[in-house]
Amino acid sequence: MPLAFSTLGLPGHSLDAVLALATAHGWQGLELRAAPGEPVHTGLSSTRRRAAARQFASAAVTPLTVASYVGIAEPGPDAPVRAELLAHLHLAADLGAPYVRVFPRGGADPSEGARTAARRLLELADTAADLGVAVLVETHDSHRSGAALAALLAGARHPAVGALWDVLHTWLAGEAPADSHRLLAPRLGYVQVKDVASADDLTPLPLGAGVLPLPACLDRLPPDTWVSWEYEAPWHPAAAPFAPLLADGRSYLHRLTGCSKESW
Repeated sequence: MPLAFSTLGLPGHSLDAVLALATAHGWQGLELRAAPGEPVHTGLSSTRRRAAARQFASAAVTPLTVASYVGIAEPGPDAPVRAELLAHLHLAADLGAPYVRVFPRGGADPSEGARTAARRLLELADTAADLGVAVLVETHDSHRSGAALAALLAGARHPAVGALWDVLHTWLAGEAPADSHRLLAPRLGYVQVKDVASADDLTPLPLGAGVLPLPACLDRLPPDTWVSWEYEAPWHPAAAPFAPLLADGRSYLHRLTGCSKESW
């Protein structure tokens, strides 16, 4: 399986530095946290976007995802959400990234949130497809289970709209990995892994050092499915530094997915 990691684990690092870590440790892709202060965000000029795309090509690393903070089911007017999503779609297209990540962030009524999300997604789905980008809604916040996200996506049937399976959130929702996979597989873009000590302590840990059922989450995936490690360093300052964990993390995921050294 192709492996990526999120730049969330390396706040403040330059794109050159992150790409150097990826190539040094055999990671094939990056999830790009799109936020002010990060190397990639929607405020980049066209010149800087072209330069970033050249950096990825030179390093032979895939810009897997522009990880936005758009709340696609968020209550309120549609126009600001559409504009923010459109800006991230263009950023992804300029970088050559196949995906834009969005969160649900629905309100108290999950059904209303699903309708809101579906309306907004379908309004931009054709544009996304024309740009060569798909929008992936992450299992998170108001729709953290596979069941809840599948219900949301049922109203937005389009090839450019899919699911991002964050295994922490489906686990926190009490959903078995087999059920999460069954519900999300028809629309699955890729899988985001991490590990923690418990539901009460979400400080990120090295993969395999915590309680998340990572083997059960990965053993049903097709071999071409991307798997990405998200390490939530900014919100957990006591966590171990991410960069020194990358080599062992890659090896752990290769063992789980049955890859031989010859295929690394």
